[in-house]
Amino acid sequence: MTWRPDYITTAQLKQLARVSNAVDDWWFALVVAGVSRAIDKATGRQFGAVAAPEARSYPVRYSRHRDRWLVDIDDLQTAVGAVWPVGVDPPTLEPRNAVVDGLAWTQAVFSADPSDADGMVTMTAPWGWAAVPSTVTTAALLQGSRFIARRESPFGVAGSPQTGSELRLLERLDPDVAVSIKFYERTWVAR
Repeated sequence: MTWRPDYITTAQLKQLARVSNAVDDWWFALVVAGVSRAIDKATGRQFGAVAAPEARSYPVRYSRHRDRWLVDIDDLQTAVGAVWPVGVDPPTLEPRNAVVDGLAWTQAVFSADPSDADGMVTMTAPWGWAAVPSTVTTAALLQGSRFIARRESPFGVAGSPQTGSELRLLERLDPDVAVSIKFYERTWVAR
């Protein structure tokens, strides 16, 4: 898996749309990429993984309330292959039950200050997700079908007002998609 993968394939989207020819494959490929990045933006994260553990640097902040040093990290679902800073105990990864709950760890909590002179810490780990969650794949398919419908409605209106099936295709995610991926939304702490 790559760091910022597409969450569905062109073949999956074509099957959902019941399209068997290759005439519009270029369009389906664009929709697949667009849907995947829209989900990234809506959730504040991506669901890929690096190919091998890599070093990344993060700012360290002290929490008086917890008497701990906190580091907001990129998503991490496994610590196998992780290398923590030398001279300090390995961190506690939080939220503690994240991986069990189908999420990723987003914070490393140290009992001693792991920062260098610049207030940063470098950690090596296999950043990312073990697999794209099935909810994200389903959401991508649903949003992709909406993008496909948008092609046939250039003014953003699908259906017919005469039959009561008129639907505005707005710039935001489909409401069902937004509800389904809400569980995966990540809020980054401002510094």
